[in-house]
Amino acid sequence: MMKTTNSISVLSDPPSRSCLCSLFIAAALICSVYFIGSSFVAKENKERLMRWGLVHSMYSAKPETCKNQQCRLPGTEALPEGIVSKTSNLEMRPLWSSPSKLNNQRPPMNLLAIAAGIKQKKIVDQIVRKFPLKDFVVMLFHYDGVVDEWKDLVWADCAIHVSAANQTKWWFAKRFLHPDIVAEYNYIFLWDEDIGVENFNPRRYLSIVKDEGLEISQPALDPVKSEVHHPITARRRNSKAHRRMYKYKGSGRCDDYSTAPPCIGWVEMMAPVFSRAAWRCAWYMIQNDLIHAWGLDIQLGYCAQGDRTKNVGVVDSEYIVHLGLPTLGVTTEPELNTVGQASDDLEQIANPVALAPSQSRRYDNRPEVRRQSYIEMQIFRNRWKHAVEDDKCWVDPYGQSTNQTSH
Repeated sequence: MMKTTNSISVLSDPPSRSCLCSLFIAAALICSVYFIGSSFVAKENKERLMRWGLVHSMYSAKPETCKNQQCRLPGTEALPEGIVSKTSNLEMRPLWSSPSKLNNQRPPMNLLAIAAGIKQKKIVDQIVRKFPLKDFVVMLFHYDGVVDEWKDLVWADCAIHVSAANQTKWWFAKRFLHPDIVAEYNYIFLWDEDIGVENFNPRRYLSIVKDEGLEISQPALDPVKSEVHHPITARRRNSKAHRRMYKYKGSGRCDDYSTAPPCIGWVEMMAPVFSRAAWRCAWYMIQNDLIHAWGLDIQLGYCAQGDRTKNVGVVDSEYIVHLGLPTLGVTTEPELNTVGQASDDLEQIANPVALAPSQSRRYDNRPEVRRQSYIEMQIFRNRWKHAVEDDKCWVDPYGQSTNQTSH
């Protein structure tokens, strides 16, 4: 009876009751903190596990119809397929309104890209005027860094202007004409600037290209007015197009039995025209660090989407003039050389006599440019050779004939 009385007295004691309530409250708070903290830790661990690769189980749980989908492009796996935009184009878009309201015409379906310097402004203007803007997007690669002085031409605002000092046409093409960027264009004209177009019509040219089934082509050169480096590019009278040349004397003979460039299946890199499919292949062959592209012409037939003896050719009825003007490598006093120092500064280091302000000097570095081109050609040939040796799965459709200039 005494024990019962003591127990009741303890519970009924106000200080004891207050202490007990405090213990219950503390225990409740501790439990709350534990459960809340556990939820955060669990969430963090879940995210960490997903980052560690367990997210793969989510994809493996997809319906059977999804597992058979084609492999997605790298970087698009986290996106729904319908939102992925795989290609682009060079069409300029208005800042407001919609293109359909401004112009109901279809966008141009071909591309003309020219490496241009301000000294050949008049010639380039004549070239561009030959190409209807409703059929062609025009893109200028300004290798001298001069852009504003082109603005007075009527078509200048419709053209795409890309500027980088002392770079070649192939440097620009590798960086700004990715196949996914030009995927909407049927044909890509990748031309030099020193070309006369008095006897050239691009619409008729493309009509012939389509009829002849040419995936890689070029306009023939006027043999009288042009600087012709390779006989196969010379125009033949009373001919629509040709695919081979004949040479019966000297080394590297070409006849009806020849099967390899430059006797057949070959165009010059001065004014090539590529189909969409051929350009996608050729772009991958252009080496990022070999900016002169020497040696590429011999191998272009691999991108002809079939037999190079049939799909590569020269169009005779629409021909051009190769003027052979000096461009890259020729600089004047105000211009900068390739290392960014004024050319006259280098001259004055060797000769301390100052030049008069009105005096101007012309520096011809073309021998150095040509020497570098030869070096790059040898590098490209070696890379091709090693690539063929290393790729055990690749089969050469032309056998050993690619290294020969005749049968």
